[in-house]
Amino acid sequence: MKCPYCSYGETKVVDSRESENGSFVRRRRECIKCGKRFTTYERMERSFVVIKKDMRREPYQRNKLTLGIEKACEKRPVSQETIERMLDEIENELHDLGKNEIESKIIGDRVIEKLKILDHVAYIRFASVYKQFEDLSSFEEELKKLKGE
Repeated sequence: MKCPYCSYGETKVVDSRESENGSFVRRRRECIKCGKRFTTYERMERSFVVIKKDMRREPYQRNKLTLGIEKACEKRPVSQETIERMLDEIENELHDLGKNEIESKIIGDRVIEKLKILDHVAYIRFASVYKQFEDLSSFEEELKKLKGE
């Protein structure tokens, strides 16, 4: 691990803590050369292939899913920590399926379920893209379903 301040290649771990749900490890590090401290996060890499709607296959990328959820939650009272926790839950659920290839629909459905509980506006934003609403009536229909629950 290189020091972000002086780029020296050796650091020592001063403190290490696992997150509440065990999805990542937070490490407090100190540079051997300049003595400055910084924090790193280690997350288990989830490696599976996503099967897209057009049957293309691509490696799962957490950051792509994060961006979609963040866009839906933009200017909403949803913290980054809540989004990260939701992503961890989704990844754990997908991992528990025990598959090397997962359809994008399964991933999208998990996100939709979680956003519906978390924030209705974020849910509608995500759903409008995910479900590809064609017109206003599709949008209104989804709103009616949401109100009925």
